[in-house]
Amino acid sequence: MQTDGTVQVGLNALHVYPVKSCAGVALDDSLLIETGLEFDRAWMVVDAGGEFVTQRQLPRMVLVRPQLKTFEMVLRAPGMLALHVALDTVEKPVRVRIWDDAVAAFDMGDLCAQWFSDCLGRPLRLVRFDPAHRRLSAARWSGAIEAENTFTDGFPILVASTGGLAELNSRLIAQGQAAVTMARFRPNLVLDGLDAHGEDALDEIAFDTPDGPLRLKLVKPCSRCPIPDVDPTTAETGHAVGDTLAGYRTDARLDGQNTFGMNAVIVEGIERQLKIGMTGTATFRFD
Repeated sequence: MQTDGTVQVGLNALHVYPVKSCAGVALDDSLLIETGLEFDRAWMVVDAGGEFVTQRQLPRMVLVRPQLKTFEMVLRAPGMLALHVALDTVEKPVRVRIWDDAVAAFDMGDLCAQWFSDCLGRPLRLVRFDPAHRRLSAARWSGAIEAENTFTDGFPILVASTGGLAELNSRLIAQGQAAVTMARFRPNLVLDGLDAHGEDALDEIAFDTPDGPLRLKLVKPCSRCPIPDVDPTTAETGHAVGDTLAGYRTDARLDGQNTFGMNAVIVEGIERQLKIGMTGTATFRFD
């Protein structure tokens, strides 16, 4: 920490999760758009009633691995032929539900529906977020900023730190458990240069890009459901991660839920690029 209340942070990793609750894609660079990183949670799997499904119900979703190409997304999973999904094509408009929100979306057609149904063993469909729909973060946390989302749980960007993961792994290893990777926590931005869970205390992070400043405001600790206990390489479930977090990472503001990482909203920088290796300046909250 510098004497002016700032700290220099490095952008260690960038990830998007094109299909909500499926595997992530590591990127060297990513465009910031109104709803977060481009293509992040742009698609979602829903049941026959249009209700979203995730690894909470179907851990095997983590084995569905997207690859983003110039004109298409390619999905692969064990025992399945690859599914090619055009980036510029949708089918009929539908309404779907994610948490308490009814959201406008587009159905991606019968071939996609059959692929996910066969892969995950129950009737499912793939939908894409309608960019004309405005789904906003809770004003309780975002304040005056109207933070738009796609199919994220509630905020456009999730920030975590290498220091936080190192702290968790030291505790897991001390208990005789295996260390875990950041894939368990599904962040968009992973930062270097912070103490363990130092992101908790940050107010804003600013990066200088060739097109101007890019600023993110960290507004809410990220509460953790059972998904971090799903092994991203096997889809096997456990409880060691959640149990360990419960020993030191509960938050009274969130009714005692486990937390890891911070949700962020966009202050400035739409249509600007983030790149691995960038250095940013983070300011601390004083509240």
